[in-house]
Amino acid sequence: MPHAADAPAPADAALDAALDAADLDAAAIVDLPPERLDRLMGWDLAYGVSLVADWLIRQARAKDMPSERIATLCGKLLALGLPLDRYGSSTEVLDAEHDSVSRLWVRGQGVTTRTYVRVGDTDSAYRNSPFYEAAWTGRTVELRLAETDVSRFGIVVELRADGYTHYLCIPIPLMNGGHGWVTFATKRADGFTTPELAALARLLPAIAMLIDLRSTWLSLDKLLRTYVGDEPHRAILRGVTKRGQVSTIRSAILFADMRDSIGHTADLEAVEAVEVFNTLFDCLVPPIEDRRGEVLKYMGDGLLAIFRDGEDGDAADRALAAGQAALDALRARNRLHPAEPPIEAGVALHYGEAAYGNVGSGLRLDFTVIGRDVGLTSRIANLNRPLGQPVLMSRDFAGRLHGPAAYVGAFAVRGFKQPVDVFRPERTDAA
Repeated sequence: MPHAADAPAPADAALDAALDAADLDAAAIVDLPPERLDRLMGWDLAYGVSLVADWLIRQARAKDMPSERIATLCGKLLALGLPLDRYGSSTEVLDAEHDSVSRLWVRGQGVTTRTYVRVGDTDSAYRNSPFYEAAWTGRTVELRLAETDVSRFGIVVELRADGYTHYLCIPIPLMNGGHGWVTFATKRADGFTTPELAALARLLPAIAMLIDLRSTWLSLDKLLRTYVGDEPHRAILRGVTKRGQVSTIRSAILFADMRDSIGHTADLEAVEAVEVFNTLFDCLVPPIEDRRGEVLKYMGDGLLAIFRDGEDGDAADRALAAGQAALDALRARNRLHPAEPPIEAGVALHYGEAAYGNVGSGLRLDFTVIGRDVGLTSRIANLNRPLGQPVLMSRDFAGRLHGPAAYVGAFAVRGFKQPVDVFRPERTDAA
């Protein structure tokens, strides 16, 4: 005979009675402890779900693409007998260009990926969605679509039109404070059964762990690349995080800066000044990246980029082409905005050694680019305006071009004992 202490508490007894009556909605089922979910499912389904959960956990270190993983997961759920017709996952991301990434699997159609840019929490499309309600209540949103008023969410009409009968949107709180969601939907007339809802709920911890882990890692990867550039971000992720750790690379070095930036921005508010610099970089950066260049550093009104040599030793050619294309883009922008002060820039090019690494004190470090050749490139840039040349280059750079370069002269530059030979490209104007 069981001891009195082993008897279920009144609340547990009420829950057991609800379980026996299968009288729980999806939100209540999602919050159940694992042992009760297993009871709701029955042994056969619980065993199959445990195998899928184990697979999800092992996927945390797999290198498959998210779309492939989602398609495989949905295939496994169908194999368990779940009437799944639609599965979605969506996560807020720390990204310079968009706010969230969503992947949607539809039975017979595969997986599609979309990115979203949200105006903010006042965005009407977001406010009028199950995602908003799930995120801010922390509870599962369940829609029995035949019984749901079409005005409740914008997606209701679409789901009904596509034949769905039962839809769940479940919040996944991320460790960085952001929001994630998973959605499940079926077209079966009576929707998901209680055991099927229990199966989905039992898988949620493994799904959430995988989403959170992958989302956190991808956000870290993208943020580092956004703020320090491609090669430095890889170095940091490899553990190059201590002061004094420096790497060097020989490459074509491009330095570009805005002419008379103070004159352009002196009378502007800070936000307006930032927009001027963003306009400048919108013209400079794409031509650099299109030619396999890497922007390593933004420096106020200028930037520093490198071009690694390819198999053809074409780094100098690509760097020169990028610099000229960037200036062409600025000229085109100025022609489109004749009422605004023209934005002009100078480009300096050199071939040498760039050293990048951690400089600073204590826990506040900067991953920066330094070295004699970097300094020489910036000094050559100071000659652009007085010489009236939009593009100037060193002898080391000109000697690596596959085309001709015109000698401009030898000039004294600050910090260097000997005059520096300076060249310009044969082409000086827009094509």
